[in-house]
Amino acid sequence: MTTDDDAREGIGGHVRAARMLAGLTQRQLAERAHVSLSLVKQVEQGRVPASPAFVAAVARALGVAAPELMGQPYQPRTVDDQRVHAIIPALRRELAAYRLPPAVSAPPRPLNALAAAVAHASRLRHSATLDTLGAELPGLLAELRAAAHAHNGHDRERVYGLLAEAYAAAGQVCWKLGHSDLSSLCTDRIEWAAGQSNDPLAMAAGDFYRAGELIAAAEWTGALTFLEQARGRITGLLRRVDEAAVAMHGVLHLKSGLAAARAGDAPASDAHLAEAADAARHVTPGSDHYRLAFDADSVRIWSVGLAVERRDGTEAVKRAADFTPGRTTPRERAGHHWIDLARGFQLHGQRDKALHSLLLARQTSPQQTRYHPQVRETVVTLAEQERRRSDTIAGFARWAGIRV
Repeated sequence: MTTDDDAREGIGGHVRAARMLAGLTQRQLAERAHVSLSLVKQVEQGRVPASPAFVAAVARALGVAAPELMGQPYQPRTVDDQRVHAIIPALRRELAAYRLPPAVSAPPRPLNALAAAVAHASRLRHSATLDTLGAELPGLLAELRAAAHAHNGHDRERVYGLLAEAYAAAGQVCWKLGHSDLSSLCTDRIEWAAGQSNDPLAMAAGDFYRAGELIAAAEWTGALTFLEQARGRITGLLRRVDEAAVAMHGVLHLKSGLAAARAGDAPASDAHLAEAADAARHVTPGSDHYRLAFDADSVRIWSVGLAVERRDGTEAVKRAADFTPGRTTPRERAGHHWIDLARGFQLHGQRDKALHSLLLARQTSPQQTRYHPQVRETVVTLAEQERRRSDTIAGFARWAGIRV
């Protein structure tokens, strides 16, 4: 967890400390991470924000975990922070007990009731209501575990499909709170439960999350190969004009676009984005197959984020022009859009609009915004770039628990 000084420094301070501990010069780190020397210098000085691709590449070069460079998980600074982070120990216990028989004798609820409870958890996930969701998940996962032992045949497979969805919700809580080890464990659980469900699209959703792990670890080429194989496994379903399969095909292309963007391959990223856009034309607006919320608005949001991942703020701003997430867009996704756009405006040199986008993100999904590492990095570098820090920047920083 971070100290006050760490929080004030931002990612650049963590990079500098880790580099010096490894005995490397800035030039040596740049060469090992395959990034420019000027970028290393600017990030360490707090003059430009560290992108996720930069953090992943530098973490790999230094032999440290990316969350260590981001200072995650963040130290609770308020009673509300403490309440949110207090959900983690119970989740950790339940993730460890995933194959144990139920510890209580009370029978689980009927499958339809369990399905409704999992759907409610997924709605909380989409709203980024981390504290409420995190408090509900351990009990729900335990009950689903009991149901898996109580049923056989198709009903048992259905339970495992519900478990995969619930583990995905748990993974989002852990990831957003900066507990990357638990997020990775959730991915393992998703893959395991999806395999038990005998549902090829649930397994493809597991591939989506596994690719995210590869991308976060700077294994971009491996992620692209893995995702291509994942799309190949659902080709037969696409021939049946199955909307859920089309949506899965599209979202896997979006994830490939992210891997390509972080690898610095803009043409490949744009090609995957175009494939996803084509798939979205055949998907009902507001669809949420396998809780991946893929539709045309989702593709538009990803298009902005992919431009930011390439550090092309001008293109991000252009792609976001005249676009506002629709009412069917989950608040988590809409909030992420405003976070990405804030980074885009900052890279484009429009700092006032960057701050405005951060305020929209806070309004849309406050808990996600408060704990998002790129929000913190954007605020730290905005403050560094301003000779006289505005009251609005200072106020936002105080709200987010950031020392600037």
